[in-house]
Amino acid sequence: MASVPIERVARLTLEDKVRLLTGRTGWILHGNADAGLLPITVSDGPAGVRGTEATQDEHSASTPSPTAVAAAWDPELMERVGRFFAAEARRKDVDVVLAPVLNLHRSPVGGRHFECFSEDPLLTAELGAAFVRSLQSEGVGACPKHFIGNETERERTAYRSRIDERTLREVYLPPFQAVVDAGAWMVMAAYNGVDDGSEAASMTDHRGLLTGLLKGELGFDGVVCSDWTAARSTASSANAGTDLVMPGPDGPWGEALVAAVRSGEVPESVIDDKVARLLLLAERVGKLDRVTSPAVEGEDERVLLREVGSRGHVLLRNEGGVLPIAAERVRSVALIGPNAVDAYTQGGGSAHVNSEYLVSPAEGLSEALPDDVELTLVRGGDPRRHLPVVADQRLTGIALTLLDAAGAKVEGPEIAGGALHAGAPKEAVCAVLDAELTLTEPGTHHVEIAAVGRHTSRMDGEVVSESAAQASVDDILESRHSHPDAPRVGIEVAEGAPRTLRIRVEMEVGDFGGFGRAVIAQLRHQPPGMTVEEEIQEAVRAAEAADVAVVVVGTNDEVESEGYDRPTLDLPGSQDELVRRVSSANPNTVVVVNAGAPVLLPWLDEVPAVLWSWFGGHEYGHALADTLTGRSEPTGRLPWTLPRDHDDVPIMDTRPVGGVITYEEGVFVGHRAYDRDGVEPHRPFGFGLGYTDWEVTGAALAADSLVAETLVDGLAPEPVTVTATLTNTGARPGRHVVQVYVEPPAEGGPTRPVRSLAAFASVRAVPGEEVTVSLEVPPRSLAVWDPAAQSWRTPEGTYHLAVGSSSRAIAHRLRFDVR
Repeated sequence: MASVPIERVARLTLEDKVRLLTGRTGWILHGNADAGLLPITVSDGPAGVRGTEATQDEHSASTPSPTAVAAAWDPELMERVGRFFAAEARRKDVDVVLAPVLNLHRSPVGGRHFECFSEDPLLTAELGAAFVRSLQSEGVGACPKHFIGNETERERTAYRSRIDERTLREVYLPPFQAVVDAGAWMVMAAYNGVDDGSEAASMTDHRGLLTGLLKGELGFDGVVCSDWTAARSTASSANAGTDLVMPGPDGPWGEALVAAVRSGEVPESVIDDKVARLLLLAERVGKLDRVTSPAVEGEDERVLLREVGSRGHVLLRNEGGVLPIAAERVRSVALIGPNAVDAYTQGGGSAHVNSEYLVSPAEGLSEALPDDVELTLVRGGDPRRHLPVVADQRLTGIALTLLDAAGAKVEGPEIAGGALHAGAPKEAVCAVLDAELTLTEPGTHHVEIAAVGRHTSRMDGEVVSESAAQASVDDILESRHSHPDAPRVGIEVAEGAPRTLRIRVEMEVGDFGGFGRAVIAQLRHQPPGMTVEEEIQEAVRAAEAADVAVVVVGTNDEVESEGYDRPTLDLPGSQDELVRRVSSANPNTVVVVNAGAPVLLPWLDEVPAVLWSWFGGHEYGHALADTLTGRSEPTGRLPWTLPRDHDDVPIMDTRPVGGVITYEEGVFVGHRAYDRDGVEPHRPFGFGLGYTDWEVTGAALAADSLVAETLVDGLAPEPVTVTATLTNTGARPGRHVVQVYVEPPAEGGPTRPVRSLAAFASVRAVPGEEVTVSLEVPPRSLAVWDPAAQSWRTPEGTYHLAVGSSSRAIAHRLRFDVR
């Protein structure tokens, strides 16, 4: 570990030292004048810098989701994003950003899929390291997460991942090793436990992986912090290698840890090491002795996020040159779909930020198209399970009363609107929410009253729902607080007889552990309107009357979020039906998929053009319009495999069995499993079209072979260099991602993937230009982990390096032997 003068630690009493090791608040650490330590501020997250309790309501740039940025397959672009994050962090007085997320897309149903980069360990490692290097080069710390085996949200705080040693070393550890090599200053220990065959414990208690592997073998000299409320033991977590418990001010350490040191259960030297790591972090981020953290100048927010969004778009199909839309030949465009009306631009959970504005698809296209082009916007059906939050203008009155245990009123916050998440003082134990909802339109109105925790809900005095389930921190961690369930009640309103509905909810003040005490409820309402079928018919009529139909389908905040996995990969609601009927009505139909994780597209090979647009942040509409109109090229490539149907997915069930998730697939994750099983995906890993054409015209090895005598500790001493030649054979400038895969010997050594990604490069060229690029295949890409020998080894035999444009589109194979 880089040294911080030990005398700084020696200035502190045991109580002072232990106090530093739990957060002062949810986002700010304690300072200590005697040690010269100023408070350090941390913030979520991977899709923007949210800030602290004091700044979370301020504008935060909502960047394209991590998977969207990863889809560009471009470490240089990721470095630009990292520098932008640094500028955002400094603007919000944040010292450490809790990013990047380095867990893999083990299953496409994973709830935090959109926060992660890829199903592939090498792609994740390269992009994660690029982000860490660029962020920290500006003096802002990175906190890669969640170490380790954190690939599902089911039972997220309790399950244990059982991962064999070879799989851990070859698949799930490489991204974390890459960011440690890049100099990461903090690492977050995950909620889950891990059974690696040597030790089975929660990650905050896992001495073998935290102290033995991360700090010892990998040489990590930074701070290991717990995920929020993940640390639940005192001596075990302290001795295991956890350095910082979050959030504060409460937790399992404090006086209990002081007592454990006094009793000899935890050596004081362990505490000293934690404090030294914290002081080193302070020095690195400019919070030791005095503030030395100058502002960072980032790129123009609107320009960069617009470019990044478009760069990650993946063109899955483009028959007949429907894209880009030739604006000069188009007089009318029908913009259709639930996500055209209400785009989902960032996933739910801790990645969410409060952006100042959001550019919708309609706004983006309106700006991009000539003034004389008519743009028609039609939803085509609502795919949501819950009703929308009631419109403010319908609430003619709303009030919250907090009560203590004796029934006396307690001063509480003022509230407004139908989505209530109100903090409450500790003396408040229950609450009463009173509201008046005015219903004017004749017909059937639908109303939902949802509350978290014990409650009784009434409409006009009649009980419509009640629950005896007590609120807990799991309501937050599993995101139940975002979309609490509630029965749907139909209310009839006669012509000319508006109705005022009186609502009363008696509920507990929920104790959400480290997330505080609060009252959480939602009033949801839907006025009379068209049925889904009627909305689809309206969309078809709009498509028939337009020159081009653009259908934006996708997920929403009920579907993709931290806290829960998806039960299905189907698009919610009747969106598949909408796509088929619109494309039948207009031969120039473009379908835009606004989703962060794979969804099934049963019509993919039937419609003319399909573009995957991800969660694009607050510049989503501009970036989408740029791609659709050809101002920018979709340069993205799939960072995961797109399945054809549920039966093809290697891992659909992510439910723990007896509290354990066994990684039975071993090293066969994502595209490796499709290759092993001989399954043809709907689109393979690394796939992506563009607006120009490419040919990988040549490939060669810098050296003809490797021989056994050249191996050092089981590895080749130097990377294997591949030279690839590409030609832009199309009519416009563009980018192409050339990919190199290792194909191991057919015999000898353990069972290995048919093909593993080993190197890649994003290449730009103008029409007719030939470009040559060198790609280095790292020695580890040729090797396997030998548990018996506790080391890497490169099996003898004939290897091939497959050079091409995706995991299935291979243009050249280069042979060499290891003997």
